[in-house]
Amino acid sequence: MERKYILSAEKALMKLRRMSFEVLERNNKETELILAGIKGNGFAIAQILKSVLEEITPFKVSLILIDIDKKQPLHCSLQSEIDFQDKVVIVVDDVVNSGKTLIYSLLPLLTESPKKIETLTLVERSYKTHPIHVDYVGVSLSTTFHDHIIVEVENGRLGGAYLH
Repeated sequence: MERKYILSAEKALMKLRRMSFEVLERNNKETELILAGIKGNGFAIAQILKSVLEEITPFKVSLILIDIDKKQPLHCSLQSEIDFQDKVVIVVDDVVNSGKTLIYSLLPLLTESPKKIETLTLVERSYKTHPIHVDYVGVSLSTTFHDHIIVEVENGRLGGAYLH
């Protein structure tokens, strides 16, 4: 089956670069930023985003993993011993479908009292069932409930995104 790419690898990286500048613009008074990548492609995208941010930002960028079981989202934990007090945390995922994973991934962060929590995703579907706002969006699509968006990440490289 032929894939219907909505983002080529080049365009996906271009979107991440643009979002990096947006992150810098909104957080230019900070001294440290924490990227919290959701297990799987969210973490892989957070790793790529971290390397892009380190090229353009004067402040420290840390990376942590949010370990979440998507079938039982209340089982969510942070894989880090970072102090979140008075720091900005950006939760990163590849695709926001219903918003459920993103909203549950905020739970362990709320107990850590960060200064601010923002969200970032490469692809956001307009069809969400949970009340979540994404602060930084690579591309937003109007899709049906039955459409699936796949973001390809292999060996730390972004391969693009397609409609399945």
